[in-house]
Amino acid sequence: MDMSGEQRIEAPRDVVWAALNDPQILRKCIPGCQKLDKFSDTEMAAIAVIKVGPISAKFQGAVTLSDLDPPNGYRIIGEGQGGVAGFAKGSAEVRLTADGEATILRYSVSAQIGGKLSQLGGRLIDATARKMSDAFFKRFADEIAAGTAAPQPAGQAIAGTARTASLPAGAVAPSADDWRRPETSPEFPTAAPPAATSWMAWLNIAVLTAAIIAIAGTLLVGGAGRPPLATSMVSSTAELSSIVLLFLILAVGYLAGRQHEASRASFSDRQLLLALLSRRGGTPEL
Repeated sequence: MDMSGEQRIEAPRDVVWAALNDPQILRKCIPGCQKLDKFSDTEMAAIAVIKVGPISAKFQGAVTLSDLDPPNGYRIIGEGQGGVAGFAKGSAEVRLTADGEATILRYSVSAQIGGKLSQLGGRLIDATARKMSDAFFKRFADEIAAGTAAPQPAGQAIAGTARTASLPAGAVAPSADDWRRPETSPEFPTAAPPAATSWMAWLNIAVLTAAIIAIAGTLLVGGAGRPPLATSMVSSTAELSSIVLLFLILAVGYLAGRQHEASRASFSDRQLLLALLSRRGGTPEL
C-alpha cells in the first residue's frame, strides 16, 4: 500500500518540527493511540486500537526515526503486531518546507499488511488509512494552534475595559444589551409617536360622545329625581336618540379620517350637546 499527500500547517517550521518529535502531542493526534513512549531521540513504542471494516484489533508497535535533518524532516520505519488480526510494517518519509509564516508538510508512505487485514481488500484499507491520516493532521494542526495561540492585543483589552473605566465604586457594569438600549430619563419621558397621540385624541372624543348620549337619554326618558316623559314622547325621542347616535358616530368617523384637515371640522362638544338638547324644545344655559 502506497499513500502520499501534503498538509499546510499554520505555524513556523521549527514549531512543527518540535511537535513531530513530542510524544505527548503525537499520542493525542494518532487515532486510537492509547500509549506512546519515547525511549530516545530515534526510538518510540506505541499501543493503538485500529478498526478496519469489521476487524478491530489492538496493535503494539515500535518506531525508529532515521535520516534526521532538523527542521527539514526525517524517515520513519515501523512495525506493528495485532495478533490474529494481522500485522503491518512499512516506512514513511516526512519533509517540512517553510511557506512564509506557515509550513508545508509532505509525506509518502509505503506499507505492507498481512493476516486477516490483507483479506479485506485494498480499497477498504486505503480508505481507512486516508481517513486516519486526515484525522491525525487535523488534530495535529489543532494542537499546534492551541500551543501557539497569540495573546490578546493590548488595543482589544483597552477597548474591552473602556466602558467601565468611568464607573463609580460599587456600580455594576452594564451588559452589552444595555449599551445598545437608548437611555431615557424619568424627568424627560420619551414623547409618544404622533400617530398614537392622535388616536388617543379620537378615543377621548368617543368617550365624550358616549357621555353626551347618556346625558341626552336621561333628559329625554327621565333620570334620577326627574319625572319620566309621556309614552308617546318616549317613543319619538327613542328614534331621535338613534338618529343623534348615528350622527355622532359619523361625525367622529369623519374627524378621524380627515385628521390633517381638522380646520374643516366645525363641530365641538358644546355645539353637539346644544344641538341635541335643542331638538327637545329648548336651549338650556350651560
